[in-house]
Amino acid sequence: MIILYLGLTGFLVFVLGVGILGLWLRKNPSRDNAEKSSRIMHFLFFSGLVAPGSIIFFYPGLTHLDELIGVDSLPLKPLFLIAGIILAVPGLYLFGASNKLLRTLGSGANAFRLTKQIVEKDVYKYTRNPMSLGYYLLSLSIGFISGSTIITFAVLFGLIPAHVFFLKFFEELELELRFGESYRKYKQEIPFLIPKISGD
Repeated sequence: MIILYLGLTGFLVFVLGVGILGLWLRKNPSRDNAEKSSRIMHFLFFSGLVAPGSIIFFYPGLTHLDELIGVDSLPLKPLFLIAGIILAVPGLYLFGASNKLLRTLGSGANAFRLTKQIVEKDVYKYTRNPMSLGYYLLSLSIGFISGSTIITFAVLFGLIPAHVFFLKFFEELELELRFGESYRKYKQEIPFLIPKISGD
């Protein structure tokens, strides 16, 4: 049960970090402050959301989590298994392609090495947040494939809302401060998360 408390604590620290740093950046808007606070937020994301989830993957293990807490696993396991595999395919593609594009076109990475320019090609022509979308699909697919009710609900009602809060309340402001008008124009033309049909 300690790992569950660790996961909940990490989640709360991440959400509080988004709120505090988002408010601070609104009161102290500058490119330099945007860069500094972005690095802190990435640290909180990896330590608060990614690390506990990775630990749970190995102990107690995704398929044992429901049993440990005392809830039933997902019903219709074959159906959820197929759905999970289907979600994993675009999830892996979006996550991998966006990471590669940030390195090659943005001269940065997805975390502490911040990009130096806006990436608007390939998957970024359809959605401003393809990496996040891929991350959500992959996380949900893990819940489905493992058959875990706890993981599935944690992704749907915890991880995704918390990360969308991060994107809307913190990251969009941070990007506007770092890239100015070029990001504001990109933001007006490209949807936030759900990809548009045409990239033209």
